[in-house]
Amino acid sequence: MKKKILIVDDDPRNIFALKLTLKARGFRMETCTMAQEAIQILKNDPQIGLVLMDMMMPEMDGYEAVKIIRETPSISHVPVIAVTAQAMEEDRQKCIDAGAQEYVKKPIDVEELLTAIEKFA
Repeated sequence: MKKKILIVDDDPRNIFALKLTLKARGFRMETCTMAQEAIQILKNDPQIGLVLMDMMMPEMDGYEAVKIIRETPSISHVPVIAVTAQAMEEDRQKCIDAGAQEYVKKPIDVEELLTAIEKFA
């Protein structure tokens, strides 16, 4: 069985598109629109094996959320793929420095996303 993926994005259209794409490939998903909520979901659902984290969100951004995930022993092992519209090389490094294992830019190339997911599946 494939890992359950937590999709974190403040734009419902992005969540909808990702859910359609991933469901068609047999993934199970949980979704939320706030980084703080994502941290709670991770703490409460041990079946989540991967997070797709939008890095640019209101209140708490993805960078801060990933840092908190990495600092929380019970969830620090969960791989995070950063998803962002920022496409500069320094933005990729900023995501990795925050604790993300992989980086995918928007608009999302489905094959690139699936390749990134498969690294952790």
